[in-house]
This record gives sequence, C-alpha cells and structure tokens, in this order.
Amino acid sequence: MFGRILIANRGEIALRIIATCRRMGIRTVAVHSEIDARALHVQEADESVLLGPASALASYLAMDRIVEAALDRGCEAIHPGYGFLSEDPRFARRVREAGLVFVGPSPEAMALVGDKIAARDLALRTGLPLVPGCPHPLASSEEVRAAAREVGFPVLLKPAAGGGGKGMRVVRSEADLERALAASRDEARKAFGDDRVFLERYVADPRHVEFQIMADLHGHAIHLGERECSIQRRHQKIIEEAPSVAVGEIQRRRMGRLSCELALAAGYAGAGTVEFIFDQDGNAYFLEMNARLQVEHPVTEAVTGLDLVEWQLRIAAGEPLPLRQEQVELQGWAVEARICAEDPSREFLPSTGMITRYAAPRGPNVRVDSGIAAGSLVSFFYDSLLLKVTARAPTRPAAVESLVQALNACHVEGVVTNLDFVNALLNHPSFVKGDLSTGFIDAHTEGGRVTAPAREEHLVAMVIAAVQVHHHRQAIVRDSLRPSRPRAGPTPGTPTQHRYIVKCGERSWGVILEGSPGSHDWTCAVDGAPHAVVTPEFEFYRRRLRLGIDGVPQYFRTEYQDHFIRVAFRGQALTLEVYTLREWGLAPIMPGPVEPAVENVLRCPMPGLVVRVLAEPGDAVYRGQDLVAIESMKMESLVPSPLDGRVAEVRVRAGQAVETGEVLLSFTE
Repeated sequence: MFGRILIANRGEIALRIIATCRRMGIRTVAVHSEIDARALHVQEADESVLLGPASALASYLAMDRIVEAALDRGCEAIHPGYGFLSEDPRFARRVREAGLVFVGPSPEAMALVGDKIAARDLALRTGLPLVPGCPHPLASSEEVRAAAREVGFPVLLKPAAGGGGKGMRVVRSEADLERALAASRDEARKAFGDDRVFLERYVADPRHVEFQIMADLHGHAIHLGERECSIQRRHQKIIEEAPSVAVGEIQRRRMGRLSCELALAAGYAGAGTVEFIFDQDGNAYFLEMNARLQVEHPVTEAVTGLDLVEWQLRIAAGEPLPLRQEQVELQGWAVEARICAEDPSREFLPSTGMITRYAAPRGPNVRVDSGIAAGSLVSFFYDSLLLKVTARAPTRPAAVESLVQALNACHVEGVVTNLDFVNALLNHPSFVKGDLSTGFIDAHTEGGRVTAPAREEHLVAMVIAAVQVHHHRQAIVRDSLRPSRPRAGPTPGTPTQHRYIVKCGERSWGVILEGSPGSHDWTCAVDGAPHAVVTPEFEFYRRRLRLGIDGVPQYFRTEYQDHFIRVAFRGQALTLEVYTLREWGLAPIMPGPVEPAVENVLRCPMPGLVVRVLAEPGDAVYRGQDLVAIESMKMESLVPSPLDGRVAEVRVRAGQAVETGEVLLSFTE
C-alpha cells in the first residue's frame, strides 16, 4: 500500500479522501491555490503545496505543477477526486510517465469511455440498449440538420468529450438548431478543449439511473447496485438515492452485468459509473460512462457498508477486488442532498461570499461531507457545491424523513444556498411517492419555489417554534433588565400562562403558552388544539432551534427581528409576526411588496467572467433577449435584457471580471 499520496483536488472531496487515508495510515499532500490557502482540506492534510493563483487553469488544472509537487514531496500516487483533472487522459498519462500511480483507470481506458461516441460504439458491441441517434461527430451545420431530421425532433446535442451537463442543448425545432449548435460547441470547447458534438433523440422526462462498478487490474469487475439521480437542475444532480424504486431485482442483475462487461471490454480498472436513462415505459438506454468516483458515491457506501475510496487505493496498488459479486449485499435505503451556493429564485445563479455562520446537519445515521466552516470563502472560481448530506434507514420513507430532519438542523449563512429548495423537493408528494424524472424540477417548481403547499401540521409546528423563540428571547431581555433586588413576580415553579397572536400574510393563529419559569416542558395550544412541547436547547447564535412537539424531535432554523421571526422548516421559509394580546391592537401592518423601478441599464446578477457580449451599441433589443454570457462557478449563464429598447453603450468585454450589480450595458430611453 502507498505511504504518501497527493490529492489533486479541493473542498469536500479532498477532505473525504484525507479521512480514508488517515484511517489507512497513508500520509496526504494537499494542493491549493492562493485563495484556498486557509481552506479546510489544506488544514487537514499532512502537508500542502501552493500551486498558483486563484484561477483553476493556474492551479488545480496545472498538470505539470501538480506532478512536480507529488515528486518533490515523495508521493507514490495521485488521487484526482472528481472534477478538474479526474477524467483527463493527458493528466493520467503524465502521472504514469513520471513514475507515479494514477488512482483511476489507465489513460487509454479513460480516453475510450470518456469519448461519448467511442463509448456508444463500445456499448453497442457489448449489447447495451442505445437511444436512437447519430453515431459519429457532426462536422457541419448541414450534417447536424440532416441528422436531426432523420432522428426526429426534439433532439439533444451532447459534447463528445465531457459530461456534467456542460454543452448539452435540447433542440425542439429546426429553427433553433443553428444557435443551439453554436452555443453547445462553444461551451464544450471551453470546458473540454474539444468542440465535437453528436446528436441523439431527446427522451422527454426520463429517469436517470446509474450503476456503480469496480474493476481491478486482474480482469475482474463487479457492480455495487444502482443509484437514482433524476432530480437535476441544469443537467446537474442535486438529490440522489440508492437503490432506485424503478429497478427490480432481475433488471438490476442484468444491467449490472452489462455494465461490468462494458468496463472489462474497455480495459477499465478502478471506480466507474455506467449511466442510463429510463423512458416513461421503463425501457433503459445507455447514456455514458464516467471514469471517476462520483459526487454521489456516499449513498452507495451507505447501502453496501463499503469505502469506495479505500477500494480505489487498493485497486491502484495492484490488489484484487476484495469481494465477489455474490458477496455484495445491498441493505436499506440511502438518500443524499447536495447543498450548493446558488439562488433557486434566480434560475440557480451562483452565490459567492464568506460563510459567516455554519451549523452542520444532525441526526442518527446521517453523514455529512462538508468542505466549509464559518470563515470559509466561496468564490466564483470553483464549483458551487458546499456540502452533501446523506441519510440511511431500513426503508425509503424513513431515509427521506431522516434527511429532511437533518436539513432542518442545517444552517449556512453568508451566501445564498439551495438548502430550503432541496428540502421542499424532498417533502413534495410526488417525490415521497417516488414519481421521479429529470423534468421533476420544471414540473413542480415556479420561480424557484416548490409549488406544493405546506401541510397544516407543518405550519402549526412553525407557529409553535416562532412563539417559543419570541417568548424565550423576551424572557432573556426581562432578566437582563431586572434589578438585583427581589421583585414581585411569578413564584418559581408556579405555572404561568402567556397569550400570543401569530400572523403570516392573511392568516393568524391564537396561541396559549403555559409552563413554569425555567422549565423545559410546556403546553402550547394553537387555535385551541393543545401540543406538548419540550425545549431542550436554544442555539440563538447558530439560529437553530430544537423542539420536541408531541413527542417528536424537530429542528427549525430561526432568525429574530423585533416582532418578526423567520422560520425555516421542511423546505418552507415563512416570516411570522408574534404579538401579545396587549400588543395586537397596536400591531403595524406589514407593507406589501414594492415593485422595483426598471433602470435603463443591465446589471450583472453575479460575480464572474464575461464570456461573450451578444449586442452592440445601436442594436434594438427586446425584454428577455440574452445580451451577455457570464461564467461563474464553472457554469455559464446568459443575462437577459430587462426591457425593450436600444443599446446605448457596452461597458464590458469578453474576459473581463465583473461583480454583482456592475453595469454591463446601458440603453437609450
């Protein structure tokens, strides 16, 4: 086994690899950019090496510098994690040529399965079912148009050299084909250095199911079951689970066997994933093979009890697979949520800044893979993933509920996150039933909000939480103002009764709170219905509240501002007003929303780099027309015009760094 390895990555995956290496007695060398000098993975590794400036090209993608660092520090192997250089056969080849071990497949196998067209041909020879499409790269617009007519609209354009949704475009009509092709090629060229694309029929609202395979250097391969990864935004997963409700035991054995045969035919060794889409009739089609460890590998580890990073290291060191296929046991269910720095209400635009508060998720059988702490900097140079939360239980409903409760207990402040959005998805009735597809978010959200209304019992729980926060905060204030000499007041241990009105929008609730001062046990009657409430702890600094309501422990995230208390619970985030009956008659009316005035400028919605400017001075533009392309956190976003008008001035150029709120263009009246 290796004595020292270099981890060519950052964030939560670097920390994940460090944890396994520490358990195995392997020393670790972390690499970092200037902006990551104080990052957690740098602190946790045994040694660290500065690669260069913040830009990924000058740091985490600097192949020669990484290999040099590994040699200088006496490393025997390099683990690439996922992302960055993990699927670049050129890097794997440089590692091998330097006399080091690349923890992953050979560059030849990586190049074969990473090329979507070559992988498609290999899958066809292996016997995997394929979506109808064009089997070769398309060189011209005429070829694309002819192939699309033959396959039939809608079609999907996909880069031949990469994954992660980058460069993928759904084209629903021939009129949209030219523009989509240009955008797909441009994004693929920037992401993978290869602008080849191919075309296949677009399968509407499929399920996305993938099989985890492990292969050694001795010609053996096994699968570790499947993962359901259908909940996606921008073709990137945010909720995953294992196993899938759509896969039966017979189909699991067959698809797992074919996945292993594909890996062996490619000469593959290491951890890999064979991905499929399922149409509405349950037919499965080969999608692609990923030549690396997947972000969502914790759900497979949860149901198998295996450490996939350890397996990667042992395979790379030449050891055979430790289990045969018949020895693999899948037990229970696991669900994972990705918490990202992004704003669902703004089409998932990335968010940047400093983490000012962080309370990690809690719960039995809950695993947290986190790359952040209070004080961590989230920049636009890297991926938006902050942490992953995985819950395991004997059944799917229990696993989902455990994950919901864990997310209730999580709090990240300083950047906008998708925390409440993901929690709301988990609580949606269709998700609970397992009725999933890659179109789930489009079907069940509007304006970045999940459309299913909150259940009444959840609203009541939020009302109880708001009253408890208000009552205990007021008690703290009263105690701080009380003179040291005794004053008349309730006798310690004597139950007291407090009456409140809670208001949210047009709704209001009457609440009677009864209990003894200093006690943790209360009776809270909401509109006459009594509830037993236990208050074991108040974490006001972390803004996290734990209550026992009718014998069930619940976590809430709360923020207190005068009479207004914001409560987040199970994906719902409400602003509640709490008043005593004495204050109710004097209660101010919350002002309604004010429509922002439309400016004659286009402002940048996020920090990033300008990729393209799509308008010139004098151009007539319409509201919603894309005018500027911004790249942030490895994602490209188009900024639309806020009005109908004419461009007066263009204030930015391609390659320029821009900040949130900066003026990109101005318009004439």
